[in-house]
Amino acid sequence: MLILPLYIIDIGGSAATIGLSTFLSLMPIMLAYPFAGVMGDRLNRKYIMVGADSLSAIFVLVLARQSYFGHMNLIMLLTVQGFVALFYGFFDPATKGMIPQLVESDMLARTNAKVATLRIMSGMIAPLVAMALYTRYGITLLFLINGISFLVSALSESMIKYKHVGKKSIAGLKGVFLDLKDGIMFIRNAVLIKRLSIFFLMVFALIHPVISVVLPLFFRTELNYTDTVYGYLQVVLIFGALVGSIGAGFSSKDNNMKKTFLAGVAVMSLALIGFAVMLLPTIVGRLGNDSFIYLIGFGFTLFMMYTAIMFVSIPLQTIIQKQTTPEYMSRVFSIVGVISKGGMPLGALIYGAVLDKVSIHTTAMIASVIVLLLSLEFLNKIRQMEEF
Repeated sequence: MLILPLYIIDIGGSAATIGLSTFLSLMPIMLAYPFAGVMGDRLNRKYIMVGADSLSAIFVLVLARQSYFGHMNLIMLLTVQGFVALFYGFFDPATKGMIPQLVESDMLARTNAKVATLRIMSGMIAPLVAMALYTRYGITLLFLINGISFLVSALSESMIKYKHVGKKSIAGLKGVFLDLKDGIMFIRNAVLIKRLSIFFLMVFALIHPVISVVLPLFFRTELNYTDTVYGYLQVVLIFGALVGSIGAGFSSKDNNMKKTFLAGVAVMSLALIGFAVMLLPTIVGRLGNDSFIYLIGFGFTLFMMYTAIMFVSIPLQTIIQKQTTPEYMSRVFSIVGVISKGGMPLGALIYGAVLDKVSIHTTAMIASVIVLLLSLEFLNKIRQMEEF
């Protein structure tokens, strides 16, 4: 939920607590991914999706009930957050593994873009509505709405027309680990996929906590806007992702897709530098920590960052789908997810600990410079690869 970082701060949580919350929203996904990939290649992917969303609905609705009766505490909140993240860890590889079996290969990039666009559009007004409801009614109603949304999602997924073609596998735990080993060997031999995964392991560990930890902390402690404005900034992020997904859809041909990916990496790095600059006390003091002009500049850097991230993620997903055979699809996406996103939970914890001792603007600037250097090195190497 988008409001959780602010809620944690409002009930007395620190930067370290936000970092822990982000860690618990990510680490269970990483733990589930390898086994979720094996399940996605063995079992019906639609049933996995329906089951994951149904369980998420139950846990969140229980949290809503506990909150309504005043029995909720921070430990309970973080526990439920961890379980919901675990269920998503099974949901995600199944979804990405199903798409290539529903559409033709030459339509993959466009389909991935359309799926991303529809997902973003559905959540376009969510931050504003969530912020307004949170300010007026508190967190309980948001838990209730979130739980119901998981139920609706499970119902809609059950209506997907999909025929699962299972693979022959050795039964038992031994078979699971053998399947997992086969997936790892596939990625090991796919040099392009391996290099992409390692790059995003380092970059996502630095970028993701900027939004999940730095943004809410800086907004609450250094800026002087209302909570509604925080909702506007979340809409800006989503709108940037929407523009990026639509743009990636128009660049669905192979050559354009590659150019879009490379441009996305470059713009993502520069946008992060711009964001770090907007946090500098000199900039905040000169423009004003509650001024409209500062809000425009601050929002623009967030917009460009998320536009660029979509320019990167959609072509990346398409490249992996095209280079992977159907029987490996879920495993490859789960293992790539573990590698590329594996640094995000640790990054959140590190950010949380560092921000209790180092200023926000210094932390952000150091992270942005590291991302820029990593991106320059990556762009130089990836363009020399024949597979790309």
